[in-house]
Parts: sequence; C-alpha cells; structure tokens
Amino acid sequence: MHATIYKITPETLWRTAEAEGRFTGAPVDLSDGFIHFSTREQAMETAARHFSGQDGLLLVAVDASALGEKLIFEASRGGALFPHLYAEMPLSAVKWVKPLPLGADGKHVFPDMEP
Repeated sequence: MHATIYKITPETLWRTAEAEGRFTGAPVDLSDGFIHFSTREQAMETAARHFSGQDGLLLVAVDASALGEKLIFEASRGGALFPHLYAEMPLSAVKWVKPLPLGADGKHVFPDMEP
C-alpha cells in the first residue's frame, strides 16, 4: 500500500473544503460516488489527462492509512490500481497542500513528492 496518495483539485474547491472543515470531492467525484486519488507514479499522467492546461490547481498529499477501510485500490486506466475513497476525506488526513502551477511548456510543475 502507498503511504501517501494525492488529490489534484482546483484551489477554489479546496479553500471551500477548508472553510467547511470537510472535503466531499470535486464534481466528478460526486458523480462517480467516490473521491479519485492518484499514487505518486500516477499523478503526472492524471494531471495531463484530466487537468491539461488548467491553472489554479493544488496538489494535496494525503496519509492513506488515515482513510481506513473506505479507501480501496481499484482497477482503472489500463488495469492500473487507483486509490478511491468511498467517504468524505477528513482534513486531518492531509499531510500538505502545494500549488500545482503550469510551466512555460504548458505542463504542470510538480513539487517534490513522497514515495
């Protein structure tokens, strides 16, 4: 199991979650019935595939062990196992939040990430 998983989210959505004291997910999460996360190895492809050209994003690092049994790794893109949370995410599980800016080449510039 991965110790840290990652959520890419618009800053405005995250700031609302902080103000409300809970993160229920982005519109796609609410539609799918779970909160989508990525492992460190998957995060860059997730950004390129689902957030291409979008500015104003944050990368949220989450302690996977703090999410309990509602966190399930399920087959998705190409059979890879992606972490899905079938519950609200407690903000107490957040390790850090960092900007995910666009670089000059139009790709997101990732901060250092934990393995």
